[in-house]
Amino acid sequence: MEFSNRLKGLPAQFFATLVQKVTAAYAEGRDVINLGQGNPDQPTPPHIVKALQQSAQEPMTHKYSPFRGTTELKEAAADFYKREYNVDVDPETEVAILFGTKIGLVELPLALMNDGELLLLPDPGYPDYLSGVGLANVRHETMPLLRENDFLPNYNNLSSSQLDEAKLIYLNYPNNPTGATASKVFFEETVKLGKEHSIGIVHDFAYGAIGFDDNKPISFLEAEGAKDIGIELYTLSKSYNMAGWRVGFAVGNKDMIEAINLLQDHLFVSIFPAVQHAAAVALSDDQACVEALVALYEGRRNVLIAECERIGWEVEAPKGSFFAWLPVPKDFTSETFADFLLEKADVAVAAGNGFGSFGEGYVRIGLLVDEERIKEAIQRIEKLNIF
Repeated sequence: MEFSNRLKGLPAQFFATLVQKVTAAYAEGRDVINLGQGNPDQPTPPHIVKALQQSAQEPMTHKYSPFRGTTELKEAAADFYKREYNVDVDPETEVAILFGTKIGLVELPLALMNDGELLLLPDPGYPDYLSGVGLANVRHETMPLLRENDFLPNYNNLSSSQLDEAKLIYLNYPNNPTGATASKVFFEETVKLGKEHSIGIVHDFAYGAIGFDDNKPISFLEAEGAKDIGIELYTLSKSYNMAGWRVGFAVGNKDMIEAINLLQDHLFVSIFPAVQHAAAVALSDDQACVEALVALYEGRRNVLIAECERIGWEVEAPKGSFFAWLPVPKDFTSETFADFLLEKADVAVAAGNGFGSFGEGYVRIGLLVDEERIKEAIQRIEKLNIF
């Protein structure tokens, strides 16, 4: 059976290639320190697991979920945004429940764009944004994220045709892969741009809980008028170590939310109700587990930066997320440096060019192993005498 043109047109899965290389090294019996992954290494907090266990024993959770998610989870999401960001959200019209936010990011071009319309994406950026481009048969152009602009897009560099033709803009702060954060002023400029040119804004807030040096990341919806022009997607994968649970939500502009819900009416019957209950508990209960997790990542970040500086690797400390974006040494490309580290030091990192052409010259390191393994990884790299 021949695949459809849509499937044939999908981009290669960048992370699958990375996993294959690391898996091959493991199969050879090598002690690989995997700093290339983006999978949280800590377990889901016990009170969330307990909530799932208790709910799963209730026969009512064994039935179909409401198509658009449980009222409990939608209300928990709205209450969470009010408590954490002082943003008012209508749980019935401004919340869409998602099987993890990746699916929302892929669905949005299908729900809101027609063939050939233009989507503006950050470069470097999360590779799976391109999956939505391929499935919806839309065009995309990129907005460079440069170090000299704090890895924020410079809207002044967008052409008149891009501003006239763009239907959506995707943003992501704290940023994967750079670890950069955005200010309220930047989001206010974004709202102004979106309104002036009738461009919908989609903010991927996957790392919304993870900010360092006592700086809490800003929600896009905190900018005045943000709900008039955009939405924000929040996942429980990172904040609560629930990556495998596949649960998140989108909040904001009611028309964009309705488009997601309408598409999902035809694709899914929402998430297992017990998972939705556990997600509501995560959002509603004491957030000490989140605070402890952020402190853990900040400690790992500090160890990484100190060790890199010790060996002469000039790096910039990330302000958020659980990633660091490190420049590659002279005479290497991103890919050759990543392959070199895996081959010579048994250290896996993600090549920056996998996140876009403006990722060339960098590698992404995840803060997803303990401090001792981070130290050991840098000690192995030190022995290569490349800094």
